[in-house]
Amino acid sequence: MNPYGPVVENLIDQFQALPGIGRKSAERLAHHILQTTADDALQLARAIEQVKEQVRPCSVCYNLTDDETCRICSDSRRDPQTVCVVELPRDLTAVESAGAFSGVYHVLQGRISPLEGVGPEQLTIDALMKRVKQTPVTEIVMATNPTLEGDGTALFLSNLLEGLPVKITRLARGIAAGSVLEFSNREVLADAMKGRQPF
Repeated sequence: MNPYGPVVENLIDQFQALPGIGRKSAERLAHHILQTTADDALQLARAIEQVKEQVRPCSVCYNLTDDETCRICSDSRRDPQTVCVVELPRDLTAVESAGAFSGVYHVLQGRISPLEGVGPEQLTIDALMKRVKQTPVTEIVMATNPTLEGDGTALFLSNLLEGLPVKITRLARGIAAGSVLEFSNREVLADAMKGRQPF
């Protein structure tokens, strides 16, 4: 039996529809909203409304922005000749958090996944090709996820870019500095062995 009534139950259902939120977490969030002030709750509602109304893909790289171009594309200190290709905006955020890349990005808005009905035409691949041909890009860093679909997408892009005057690299994979072989999983060790480098 539902102890809350339809209005609260609807709020719980909305929270539960979010990724990673189960029933208990959804109930906790709903109770938090009920216990907070009306002004605080409405600020959350307004923030969600603003995001949906104002945030859109950057006209250059397809990162999320509330302007015509995102902050990275607008930053004159970034190297526009080195483009890191990622699947989603959250992947861009992950690369940025490492603080080791000073180039710019291109967000594909997904990865090729025939089983999910996602083909190259659903991604921003045409925009990437146009960008490479019309601007002085010298290196493309493939930073798609190390999954079957991510690697397949990177291979598809590499084939498209073949013959263009651009260097294609990919993120190194393998054992992290400071880790122990004994505790590395099989996939990490396999990547490290395949990607071994001169000493």
